[in-house]
Amino acid sequence: MAIPRQLPNAITIVRILCAPVFLWLLLADAGADGALRWWAAALFIVAIATDGIDGYLARRFEIVTDLGKLLDPIADKVLTGFAFIGLSILGELPWWVTAIVLVREVGITVYRFVVVSDHVLAAAWMGKLKTLMQGVALSFALAPLWTLVGEWIWWVNGITMAIAVILTIASGIDYVVTEVRAGRKKKAGQ
Repeated sequence: MAIPRQLPNAITIVRILCAPVFLWLLLADAGADGALRWWAAALFIVAIATDGIDGYLARRFEIVTDLGKLLDPIADKVLTGFAFIGLSILGELPWWVTAIVLVREVGITVYRFVVVSDHVLAAAWMGKLKTLMQGVALSFALAPLWTLVGEWIWWVNGITMAIAVILTIASGIDYVVTEVRAGRKKKAGQ
């Protein structure tokens, strides 16, 4: 079975386009935990799940592209970044958490663009784990599950978010260390 070569990249682009719609739904609800909040959470969950689909298709059918390697992490950062910002605007997540995440995400993204002419900085395993955990933590925080199961779910939200933030910091450090080592090896080999 052949699939169009650009299908994984198209899925990634759709994920980027879903981000502002998701944010609008989240903020239009204004923290009321109504239907728009549930729709926002559902759109986020579906969109973040496509991260695995586009990557799987690209690897499975051997159609991995440099554009895909560049766009995929950007799509994740746009979607999760909007979620962190939205939750902070609603007062449900401290701004310092959002600031830490955004500084790491923007820093790595800018660095990707700086080095793109030299090499494509693909997502490392820790970065993928970070994205997965952010997706889980944000899904719990976005879906107003407390209206169904009670306020104990806030503990789950807090624990998953703490793990996501720790992995965000650790993966940022991992990228920096890996790039510094690669730069030293390249310099020594010249």
